[in-house]
Amino acid sequence: MIAGLISGLFGLLLAIIGGLISLALFIFWVVMLIHALTNRGLQGVEKLVWVVVIIFLPVIGSLIYFFVGRKQGVLT
Repeated sequence: MIAGLISGLFGLLLAIIGGLISLALFIFWVVMLIHALTNRGLQGVEKLVWVVVIIFLPVIGSLIYFFVGRKQGVLT
């Protein structure tokens, strides 16, 4: 009985933590996508490539853009 309760609470805790991490990653993805779209340092095809990378590789693409692509403009 106690083991089942502890197991259920542990599962709930993991679900909450997973949900918060997912929400944070989604917000980061949206911010990087908006930044890529509004970055004045990116022109034409370069901007299109970054947007496509961020859309089709959400976490990895956003991280790559954060460390490489956004240096060409100011974070909005």
